[in-house]
Amino acid sequence: MSSLAAPAAFVPRRAWHTDLPVLLVAVCWGASYLAAKEITTARTVLAVLVLRFALALPALAVAGRRALRALTGAQWRGAALLGLILAGIFLLETYGVVHTSATNAGLIISLTMVLTPLAEAAVTRTRPTPSFLGAAALSVLGVVLLTQGAGFTRPSLGDLLMLLAACARTVHVLAMSRIRAVQDADALPLTTVQLGTAVAVFALLSAAGGGPAPWTAARDFGAREWAGLLFLSALCTVFAFFVQMWAVRRTSPSRVSLLLGTEPLWAAGAGIALGGDRLGALGLAGGALVLVGTAWGRRAAD
Repeated sequence: MSSLAAPAAFVPRRAWHTDLPVLLVAVCWGASYLAAKEITTARTVLAVLVLRFALALPALAVAGRRALRALTGAQWRGAALLGLILAGIFLLETYGVVHTSATNAGLIISLTMVLTPLAEAAVTRTRPTPSFLGAAALSVLGVVLLTQGAGFTRPSLGDLLMLLAACARTVHVLAMSRIRAVQDADALPLTTVQLGTAVAVFALLSAAGGGPAPWTAARDFGAREWAGLLFLSALCTVFAFFVQMWAVRRTSPSRVSLLLGTEPLWAAGAGIALGGDRLGALGLAGGALVLVGTAWGRRAAD
């Protein structure tokens, strides 16, 4: 997310002009778990990831070609390192959503909002506030109930992978704040290099892993699969990035973050309304606790 400040002449009564596109990004991200689940199998994860980001990368590269040329060697190396972490995040998320429900995936990944301040407190050796610790405990309890919605059984492999993805997102955020070379880089070329690195990782793993090649998977796609892939690539990647860049120039980063924080609500809504997810009483209670805990934790961490 860009660090540019909002203009002083921001007009509150027109805030919805900015809020609506950002909220649409949150809706797209929430629906992305269901979209990824419907077009991906355990064998095609790598192929789908290559296709998704290879389709998005040219648009970002063309838009940021001048800024890319301005990056220093240290910035390229820092962005590439972040891209390796980003590749791990998408691998965990995509394999995770294949093995769990879209609702569980979207709600568990929201734990990043609690895990990141906890990890930052550990790194800086500062003590979290009691209210934040309470929010973290509430969120963890919510995940336990969410993943046991049909009774107290072992969490699924997908649930565990999504929890690891939330941890990986936390590592990514901390790395971005601590790699000095990238802190002054523009968001557009930084994101482009990260996605390019991730695509290279996915392509190498796909070539070595024995699964279907990206072009083979693409050839087997029908209209439904192509629609899902274009949704993930165009709306959840390119559109989402440019809206964030546009929005933080017109409002505050905190307001953008708050709106994007509604992502798990839309993930749960898409999973239940369109994906046929059934949580049961325990699962519904757990999902509600995750949402309340992450919202409380975000406020307590401010």
